[in-house]
Amino acid sequence: MPVETRSIRDRSAVGRFPSVTLGFGDDSEEENEEPEEEGVTKENACRRWLRKVCPCCCPQPSDNDLTDTVVTGIDELEKDNGTDGEKPGTGDSELDELLLKVQSIDLMKSKSGVNRTEHHTNLYQSDNLIIRRGQNFQMWITLSRPFDPSTDELHLNLQTGSLPAVSKGTHVIVPLVGELQDDRWGAAVVKQDGRRIKLSVNSSPTAVIGQYRLTVETNCASGPVVSTHDPANDIYMLFNPWCEDDSVFMDSEEEKQEYVLNDVGRIYYGTQNQIGVRTWNYGQFDDGILAACLFVLEKSGTPASGWGDPVNVSRIISAMINSPDDRGVLEGNWSGDYSNGSSPTMWSGSVEILNEYHKSSGTPVKYGQCWVFAGVFTTVLRCFGIPGRTVTNFSSAHDTDVSLTTDVYLDENLEPIEHLNADSIWNFHVWNDCWMARPDLPPGNGGWQAVDATPQETSQGTFQCGPASLAAVRYGQVFLKHDCPFVFAEVNSDKIYWQKNVDGTFSQIYSEKKIVGHLISTKAVGSDERNDITHLYKHLEDTVEERIAVETACSYGSKAEAYSSPTAQDVALEVLMDGEGPEMGKDVELTIVVRNSSSEKRNVSLHSQVSVMYYTGVHKATVRKDQTDVEVLPKEEKIFEWIMEYKDYKGQLIDQAALMLTLSGRVKETQQVLATQFSFRLRTPDLVIKPIGKAAVGEKMAVEISFTNPLPQVLKAVIFHVEGLGLLPARKINYG
Repeated sequence: MPVETRSIRDRSAVGRFPSVTLGFGDDSEEENEEPEEEGVTKENACRRWLRKVCPCCCPQPSDNDLTDTVVTGIDELEKDNGTDGEKPGTGDSELDELLLKVQSIDLMKSKSGVNRTEHHTNLYQSDNLIIRRGQNFQMWITLSRPFDPSTDELHLNLQTGSLPAVSKGTHVIVPLVGELQDDRWGAAVVKQDGRRIKLSVNSSPTAVIGQYRLTVETNCASGPVVSTHDPANDIYMLFNPWCEDDSVFMDSEEEKQEYVLNDVGRIYYGTQNQIGVRTWNYGQFDDGILAACLFVLEKSGTPASGWGDPVNVSRIISAMINSPDDRGVLEGNWSGDYSNGSSPTMWSGSVEILNEYHKSSGTPVKYGQCWVFAGVFTTVLRCFGIPGRTVTNFSSAHDTDVSLTTDVYLDENLEPIEHLNADSIWNFHVWNDCWMARPDLPPGNGGWQAVDATPQETSQGTFQCGPASLAAVRYGQVFLKHDCPFVFAEVNSDKIYWQKNVDGTFSQIYSEKKIVGHLISTKAVGSDERNDITHLYKHLEDTVEERIAVETACSYGSKAEAYSSPTAQDVALEVLMDGEGPEMGKDVELTIVVRNSSSEKRNVSLHSQVSVMYYTGVHKATVRKDQTDVEVLPKEEKIFEWIMEYKDYKGQLIDQAALMLTLSGRVKETQQVLATQFSFRLRTPDLVIKPIGKAAVGEKMAVEISFTNPLPQVLKAVIFHVEGLGLLPARKINYG
């Protein structure tokens, strides 16, 4: 635990001399006392002794000291200047007047105030300051005297977790700066009113989330002072889907309203032919829920230094919502006997469950099943600011042996061998999607990630699952973390029947390809309709792309032999780009090369898809899909142009103009699977700056700024941002 600086006043009646008041009876009388000798005669011996032994514990307070502060760095001064606690030049009260002390802090934390509304946290039923990272907030500090920037120093200390450390990002020292920068911590004085200063404070978009303890440290010629921590001034930091530099950034305002700010949802259940729905109160803004969610995170025992990464946080939560190995929020029960708790069907929301877990100091709540685990998970995600939704998969497979197939074992007489048939297909299973960039994975795997809190199988020794990229699941790239094989099997495994042979081995006798993963459903954005998102998890059943994904995935499973291996792997696929690449406003031209190294002809069925991507690797939109058949002669290298016209992409582009081409295919003769992804961007035109006339030191000069509009349309509302380092401050030129 961090060392807590206790208030001096709190200690006034504590010690080995209970009858001694330590001189705090009447501040005003001490103010009027004469310094030096007269002050000594009126001070009793015990007080002089205590001041001599520990001057920092027993200073003389002044009326200015309205807020408890700790004065540091004066000990040596007192020891040097007097033997009996007397000071030859300056009395205690005069020194106190010179020190720069914090008298009060106003975090402007009203629900209707500018901080809470601009940070989209005004719905939280809490009187604390709740903010989102990567965005600035305002605060007032009242000091004991006016702040003089030429001689006074001030910075904020923010500490979170049990062992705050600057190196871990859990102790943040926020400096006063002249100008705030988007990607880092900083505070700037924006207004000064006598002894009050108004600060604009900016946080880092990668800051650790959680509860920060705030203190203010000042320094001047008379010494440093640190304000005492006041729990009422703790700051609660959340993820920020409104901040482009936060890895949970979500572009669509309607989706943020649904997946972050909506506190009521719909959860689907039943069978694919008879879909039922229940309303669920997520209640992420209810009184006490943010504290309960942070308690869940603390109960995990994971270091707070990792709580700035949504990949890590969502994985921790997936483990902590269930209880088998970490005494998490909910105890699962599928027995039908719920006499020791509440039936899973009784719950209609998360608030009661989370509050009960928090109030019991971490006793698992009885009982939950998949939709309850998922409902509580959505609450915690949205409460922390990670966009999340509850997802139902009908005919959901449970793969127990990492085969990525649902296996049914039969004996010689085609009777099921019950003790071997551990795999199962649930009528429905409910889990969650959460939205984030995945810088830990190849580009294109950001966006929706599957996470599952229902304890089914362990992952890295713990009942947890995800986040698994939906893009990776869709393409069968099950080698990517976390838990893609398990999620893939839930939505797209084949059901394979095995018969026992006389020698005890098993042979595959039959397979069903369309049994698993139907009508994957979530509540629609902005309405109570059911939204079918199956296409995000898998290609259309029985298409070439879907079969390629299944065979790619299963080649990494424990029963790869269930799929016939390609008889040869003699065809290669490559994408090439000329020069510096395509320019904005022009058609995109890439070169696709198919090489046949065999001595026989090969026929390749090739599928292409081009998508617009955020620079974080998150998919925004699919621009175009194509399918083509290619014949490659023996030893031939076939080269063909892939062209995308400007009209195909013009309405879809975003800031960084990044695109990704995904190619997949199959060789007809050998069943070899081909796949590759190629990321590229559209180059924007250069600005050309040309001096007009000669440049002379200390004299004004003119420059001509020019650039060529690359688009076949008129540009409107053009703004030039101009800044000359050491020459002129940043300014905007509205060109129109």
